Amino acid sequence: MSTLRITEIFRSLQGESNTVGLPTTFVRLTGCPLRCTYCDTEYAFHGGQSREIIDVVAEVTGLGAKHVTVTGGEPLAQPGVVGLMTQLVAAGHSVALETSGALDISGVPADVVVVLDLKTPGSGEVSKNDYRNIQYLKPIDQVKFVICDRGDYDWAVFKTREYALNDRVADVLFSPSYGELEPGDLAAWILDDHLPVRLQIQLHKLLWGDRPGV
Repeated sequence: MSTLRITEIFRSLQGESNTVGLPTTFVRLTGCPLRCTYCDTEYAFHGGQSREIIDVVAEVTGLGAKHVTVTGGEPLAQPGVVGLMTQLVAAGHSVALETSGALDISGVPADVVVVLDLKTPGSGEVSKNDYRNIQYLKPIDQVKFVICDRGDYDWAVFKTREYALNDRVADVLFSPSYGELEPGDLAAWILDDHLPVRLQIQLHKLLWGDRPGV
């Protein structure tokens, strides 16, 4: 496919992952088959604009950031996203894909960093996780857990150990659900358990609040 439905393209600071704080261009695709309780991008479920991939790559390049994050919604819900990522890499960009654990990642280009969001029980979508994806994770990839409460934390610790995620990927990210869990509480649990994970707080929300386009 040469077209994709795009909700927005914008330049900001990366608010999450192990490139947090770096100037990044975000390409947000439209549509998502999941309905997580804490979703902050419901505006991307519908609408958007049909765009030629070649035009999207040109706009991204024009914004000037080396780092590009392809996100959603759920970007893998549109098969053409593989072509977009391939062309972004060919244009010299460092590309990351933010995706849930629900859709097959086996076709993601090898140079693209996958940030795989395994859904916790508190998300309401834990049953959608496809654990076959774990076999396709690369050493450059990252796994994220959004933690809503202590039960989510304990579940995330169990899954991290069950699948030896620290040995598979560059970083395991524990993120407190915005407005639901105090970051300090999550930090204390991580320290108490001596976990080799990275606490991440959504930097963009601390800087600009919970709104689109940041």
